[in-house]
Amino acid sequence: MGSDDHRCEWRDRAEGLGARLDAATTSLETAQQTISEQAQIIQQQGDSLSRLSEQFASVQATIEKLQRHVFGKRSEKMPPVAVAIRDPARAEADRLTALQTRRENAEKKRQLVTRKIEHTVRDDQRVCLKCGGHEFTPLGAGAMTELYELVPAMIERQLHIQEKLRCRCGEGIVTADGPEKVYDKARFGPMFMAQVVVSKCADSLPLHRQAKAYRRVGVQVNDSTLGDLFHRTAELTKPLSERLLHLVAEKEIVLADETTHRVQEKGKTRTAWLWSFIGRDEAEKEIIAYVFSRSRSGATPVRVLADTIGKLLVDGYSGYNKVTLPGGRERAGCLAHLRRKFFDAQSAAPDAAKRAMDFILEVYRIERTALDADLLGTPEHLAMRQTRSRACVFGLAGGPSSPERA
Repeated sequence: MGSDDHRCEWRDRAEGLGARLDAATTSLETAQQTISEQAQIIQQQGDSLSRLSEQFASVQATIEKLQRHVFGKRSEKMPPVAVAIRDPARAEADRLTALQTRRENAEKKRQLVTRKIEHTVRDDQRVCLKCGGHEFTPLGAGAMTELYELVPAMIERQLHIQEKLRCRCGEGIVTADGPEKVYDKARFGPMFMAQVVVSKCADSLPLHRQAKAYRRVGVQVNDSTLGDLFHRTAELTKPLSERLLHLVAEKEIVLADETTHRVQEKGKTRTAWLWSFIGRDEAEKEIIAYVFSRSRSGATPVRVLADTIGKLLVDGYSGYNKVTLPGGRERAGCLAHLRRKFFDAQSAAPDAAKRAMDFILEVYRIERTALDADLLGTPEHLAMRQTRSRACVFGLAGGPSSPERA
């Protein structure tokens, strides 16, 4: 075999080896592409499974919440907060406060209209069980029994007679002034109107029930008339309500919340909203104002708190966002609302939820300690919040601090 034959043989072998190498490379590339595609599919399936797991946990938590709402206990009651041992000074202060309260209650009792009713011994009782005698003499001031009785309120029908005088000349006529009225052609006096408002707002007595009670005692009035009296009273007292809202807006700390309120409409009822605003500071008592609104939009917070600064303690509702923008009020959260989220998450993440609620419970214990030591609103109370409570909040947020380290 010549050299040419050897070269041809080696060339054929090289070409065959190259072809096999190309085929192997192609097969390897195909395999790698298949593996990459399978890895992507597995990743997508994993992501999809993760999303489904989260959705399942959310649905499961919602179902459990609904089951508690319909069948179980809805209370989020926590374990009792440990009460700190009060010092002697605090105990003495509580004793004096209780004594002052008893004195005030006794004074209120003395201010009640008191009527003494004498009860004499009947003639058939004037017989001595020992000797049978009939002659008796008074013995001391007698026994006394205290009894509270309701004297029904009296509604009187007033007829105001206005004197008319005529001059001797026969031309001039003078008429006496009539009674003062809340508005022209009013048939009900100011005390009557005030009672309607107090009964509805303070005693939660609807107008139709008031009308029924008034008709029972002879005053023929219907609920629509009482409604008109109610609205007229609101118009007359509007300056007072506006002043109250102005005072609330001046406070550094304001608490706000809104709740549904069913109101009548033609042939049905609809949902309205009753907003409450509480103004609070260190020196004065709380000021509470209410605002009725047809909707839950943020227009009501803007109306009350626009262009004011300070703290606004509210829940997570977005309607308050317009007054908590930069340059406005600083939004403060509520631990009770935060705790509710962890309470609802107990089924999905029981360990983490319990740990978070334990941190919140520790904050409540610190606040109770300050209350028992009569430190609320003092620099010592602020120091407790900046050290012990701060450590609890950092622990709640997943930080390194914990209540034990505080």
